[in-house]
Amino acid sequence: MLAYVYDGEKNLHLKEVEKPSAKKKSAVIKVDATSICGTDLRAYRFGSTKINSGSIMGHESVGTIIEIGSEVSNFKVGDRVQIAPAIGCGQCHYCKKGFTNLCDSLKTIGFNFDGTFAEYMEIPAEAFEQDHVTKVPEGLPSEQAVLAEPIACVANAQEYLDIKEGDIVLVIGSGFIGSMHADLAFSKGAARVFMSELNDHRIKMAKKFLPRLEMIDSSKEDLKTAVMDKTSGRGVDVVIVACSVGPAQTDAMNVVAKRGRVSLFGGLPKETTGFIDSNIIHYKEVSVYGAHASTVKQNREMLNLIANGTLNVKPFIEKTFPLREIENAFKALNDESIVKAVLKPGE
Repeated sequence: MLAYVYDGEKNLHLKEVEKPSAKKKSAVIKVDATSICGTDLRAYRFGSTKINSGSIMGHESVGTIIEIGSEVSNFKVGDRVQIAPAIGCGQCHYCKKGFTNLCDSLKTIGFNFDGTFAEYMEIPAEAFEQDHVTKVPEGLPSEQAVLAEPIACVANAQEYLDIKEGDIVLVIGSGFIGSMHADLAFSKGAARVFMSELNDHRIKMAKKFLPRLEMIDSSKEDLKTAVMDKTSGRGVDVVIVACSVGPAQTDAMNVVAKRGRVSLFGGLPKETTGFIDSNIIHYKEVSVYGAHASTVKQNREMLNLIANGTLNVKPFIEKTFPLREIENAFKALNDESIVKAVLKPGE
């Protein structure tokens, strides 16, 4: 079968590999849809020390079970499923509290297990054992259902932020994740959502997807001045740093209101210190949160929000790519001509 394999730093390529077979406690899916994550894009650009060399990349997926082990219960051949890819051990302190994404022995599809950028994928036994496999609601297109996983990561970050009716929110970064942060904030009752972005093309795209957004072109105006002007000098209740840029964290601290909340959603690929002023946290009573991956519960909640129309992801799927054109998909993301790349390996 055809698969996109990570063979060491910046060595990513399509190749023919052996099709997986189900074991007693695992299953094999035909990958109906998979999408490229920001983490995948960083690996494409810079390489990654977290991906096992020789692994098939990709972790956002929806597929149809074509083969299933004799000891797997509650699923059958023909079921269309979504997999929460960050799989905990089920035994550590964090897993027992439901925070499987923070497991001491976390294993992730596309990193520790072969991933979704392939025609077929084995769902590992651990995914079934830890209840990470979910049936996709009937009628929900696979190319939309596959976006539940990245949006679940957004939901994980927002659980800390307690966005409520009347809040003013700023999202720094206008990609798919930033746009989903804005959309979810609106769904929770945010009165206003600002979005800061440097790129004029991305500004226009974000505004097209979410007309209610109030855009701030930070290439043309000072972000702090703009935010303070728009909030009568108070600042914003919530800031979400939805980009992997250290100085954006500094910007967040400078515009957050007293008793505000900041999410450092975007992980930093290089320098990770020197961007946060602890005196701002202290004197303004600001809360600062991290966010990593998502839980099964959050995956299921977002799958349901997409299915019932609360979150409309269809506008973000401007183009789908067959697996053989995955390089074109990465290039389109890299040059920012699209916001989200969805692959349909069967095409």
